[in-house]
Amino acid sequence: MSRSEVEAPPDRPPVKRALIGRPMATGEFEETLLPKWLALPIFASDPISSVAYATEAGLVVLVTGAALSARKDVIPISIAIAVLLAIVTLSYRQTVRAYESSGGAYIVAGQNLGTFAGLVAAAALLTDYVLTVAVSVAAGILAVTSAVTSLHALAVPLAVGCVALITVANLRGVREAGIAFALPTYGFIAVMIAVIATGTAKCTVGTCPHAHAPHPLAAGTGAVTIFLLLKAFASGSSALTGVEAIANGVSAFRRPQAQNAARTLLILGVIAIALFLGVSYLTVAMKVRPSETVSVLSQIGRTVFPVGSHGAFVYFLLQGLTFAILVLAANTSFQGFPRLAALLARDRFFPRQFVNLGDRLVYSNGILVLSGIAIALLVAFRANVNSLIHLYVVGVFTAFTLSQAGMVRYWQRNRTPGWRYRAAVNGIGATATGIVTVVVIDTKFLEGAWIVIVAIPIFVAGFYGIHHHYGKVARRLRAGADAVRTARDLTNTFVLPVSEINDATRLAASYVMRVAGNDFRGIFVRRPGRDDPRGRWWEASGGANPLEPLDVSEGYTDTIREYVWRLPRGESDFVTVVIPEEFRKRSLLSAVGRGSAFRIKLRLLAEPGVAVTNVTAYWSEPLELPSRVVCRVLTSGAHAASLRAINYVRTLKLSDASAVFFAFDDDEADRVRRDWRAAHVAFPLEVVQAPYRDIGEPLLRYLRELTADGETLVQVVMPEVVVTGWRRLLHNQRALYIKRLLLFERRVILTSVPYQLPD
Repeated sequence: MSRSEVEAPPDRPPVKRALIGRPMATGEFEETLLPKWLALPIFASDPISSVAYATEAGLVVLVTGAALSARKDVIPISIAIAVLLAIVTLSYRQTVRAYESSGGAYIVAGQNLGTFAGLVAAAALLTDYVLTVAVSVAAGILAVTSAVTSLHALAVPLAVGCVALITVANLRGVREAGIAFALPTYGFIAVMIAVIATGTAKCTVGTCPHAHAPHPLAAGTGAVTIFLLLKAFASGSSALTGVEAIANGVSAFRRPQAQNAARTLLILGVIAIALFLGVSYLTVAMKVRPSETVSVLSQIGRTVFPVGSHGAFVYFLLQGLTFAILVLAANTSFQGFPRLAALLARDRFFPRQFVNLGDRLVYSNGILVLSGIAIALLVAFRANVNSLIHLYVVGVFTAFTLSQAGMVRYWQRNRTPGWRYRAAVNGIGATATGIVTVVVIDTKFLEGAWIVIVAIPIFVAGFYGIHHHYGKVARRLRAGADAVRTARDLTNTFVLPVSEINDATRLAASYVMRVAGNDFRGIFVRRPGRDDPRGRWWEASGGANPLEPLDVSEGYTDTIREYVWRLPRGESDFVTVVIPEEFRKRSLLSAVGRGSAFRIKLRLLAEPGVAVTNVTAYWSEPLELPSRVVCRVLTSGAHAASLRAINYVRTLKLSDASAVFFAFDDDEADRVRRDWRAAHVAFPLEVVQAPYRDIGEPLLRYLRELTADGETLVQVVMPEVVVTGWRRLLHNQRALYIKRLLLFERRVILTSVPYQLPD
C-alpha cells in the first residue's frame, strides 16, 4: 500500500520560518539550480575577492624580509601567479567537462588514483574551506577597520556576526544566497575596474601619485634571496583559493550543467587574473607600503580617489564593497564544504547526518558545522588576517595537485579524441601546483602550516575509522538478518513495574492484557515511604494476577534490571518492560525530570533481548481505555533490526499490524519496496510520502488518522540500532526525535526494540 497524496509544507516556528523560509519539497530541487549570472557570485566570490589580500600577502614577505626596494619583485611574482591561475583554470575546465555531476578533487583523485588519494584531497579541501571562511571574514573586517579605525576593538564580534549572517543566507537556499550576493560581487568588480583603470591612466599619462601608509610595517635589512621570492610566491598564491569550488558544485548549475560550469569558470579566471595583475601593478607604481592598520587595497583606493576630490566617494564605495566581497567570499566555502561532506557521507567516510537535506534543499548540517568551526577559529586568532593566513593555501594546493594528477590518469585510461593534449594541460597543472605545495610547506611550515599538515592525516585516519564502523554495522545487519529469519517459537514475557496506581498504570494494564492476556508479570519494588499499590491493583488492572513484591537491592532501577536478568532472553525470546508514566503537563523537562522512569528506560535499552514500552497519561485529562489496539512498525529497510522488530510484533495478539516506511522521494520508495520483496519479508509494508524530508508531521498525521475514532490505541514499534561510545555521533538521532515526538501523543504508545551492536 502507498500513500502519495500531495502534502502541505510542514509548520515551522515563526522565527525559523522568517529566517529560513518555507520548507521546500524534494521535487522542487530543479527550481534551485543556478543560471550562470547567479552561479558566478556564489562560487567565484572567493577567488575574485582574493585580489584584496593576495598582492599584500606577497608584499609583506618581500618588504619585511628584505627591504622596500624588494617591492618591485611583486610584478614578476604576480605574473607567475597569474600564469599558474590560468593553468589551474584551464585544467579545471577540462575536469568539469569530464565529471559532469561533480568534478571535485575527492571524486577525481579517488576514482583515478585510489581511495587514499581521494581522502587526502578531501581532508585538504575541508581544511581549506574552513580557513577560507575565517580568512575571508577577517580580511573583510580589516577593510572596515581600515576605514573606521575606532571599530578595531570590535573586530571579533563583527566577524562572528558576519559568519552568522552568511550562515542564515545559505540556510535559506542556494538561489536565495546567490541573489543576495550578486549585487556586492558585481559591484566590487565594477569599482575595481574603475580604480585600476583610473590609477593606470594616472600613472601612464601623468605623474603617478604615491600612497601614504599609516603605521607602516618595519622594512627588513636582508637581501632578496631565492627562498624569500619563493616564500612571497607562496603567500601570494592565495589568489588561487576557491577556483575548485565550481568543479565541486557542477550539480548546482542549470542544464547543460557541465557546459555552464565550464563557461562560468572561464569568466572567473579572466576576471580574477585581470584584477590581480592590476592591483599588483598599482602597488609597485604607487610605492604602496604594507601597514599594520590599513590594507594595500585601501591605500590604492585612497591614492587614486583622494579624500576631498570629486571621486572621493569611490574610495568609500570601494571599502564598503571590499568588506562585502571579502565576507561573501566565505560563501564559496559554504557551497563547497557541505557538498563535499555529503559526498563523503554518501560513501560512508563521514557521519551520515551530512547527507541530509534541510528545509530549503541545502545540506544544512554541513553549513552549521562549517559555521561553528570558522567562528571558533576567528575567536581563537582574534580575527587577525596575518595570523590565519599562514594556515592557508596548503590544503587547496594539495587538492589541486591530486585532482590534476588524477585527470592525467583519467585521460590515459579513456583515450578520447585529443586526450594527449588534455593530459598535457592537466599534467602541467599538476606539476605547477605540486611545486607550489612543496614551496608552501617549506616556507610556511614553522609559521603555522604545520597545523594543517598534521590535521590532514588525522582527518584521513578519521575517515577510515568512520568507514570501518559503517561497514561493520552494515555487515552485521545483513548477516544478522539470516539469524532473525530462522528464529522459531517466538515468546514474549511482559513485565509491568507498578509504583503507584494512576491513570497511566490503568492504561498500561489495559494494553498489556490486550496483547498478552493475563500472561504477564506485574511487580512492585518495596521502598520506604511509598504506599503499597497491591490493595488497589485488582480494581485498577481489571482482574489481573496479583503484583509480585520485590525488595530493593542497589536501587529501584537496578532492582528491576536484576528481575529482568532472571528471565529467558534470546533471538526467539523477548522480554517487554512496560513503563507507565503520568504527567501533569506536556513538558519534555518534566519527562526527563522523572528520574526513575527515565533511568529505567535508558538502562534497559542496553540489555539484549529487552524491549521497552512507554505508556503515558495526563493528570488533567479523563482516561480513555481503548477498545482495540493496532500496531505499526517504523522501518528503514529490510535489515536485521527491522526484521527483529517484526518478529517482536508477531508475539503480540494483534490482528492489525504492518510496517510503515516514510519515503522522501519516489526513488527511495521504489528502493525500499524492491528490498522488501527481495528479502521475502512476509509482513505488510506501507509506504508514506514525506517530500519535505521530515517524518515528524507525516507520522503524526498518519497516526491521528488511526486514532481519530477515539477508541483505537496505536502501538508504534521502533527498531533501534544501539551502539556505544563515540560511535553514537555517527548515527542519525531519529530514535530520540521520534521518542520526543510521540511521548505526549494521545492514544499512542511507543515500543523500542533495540538491536545491540557491541564493539
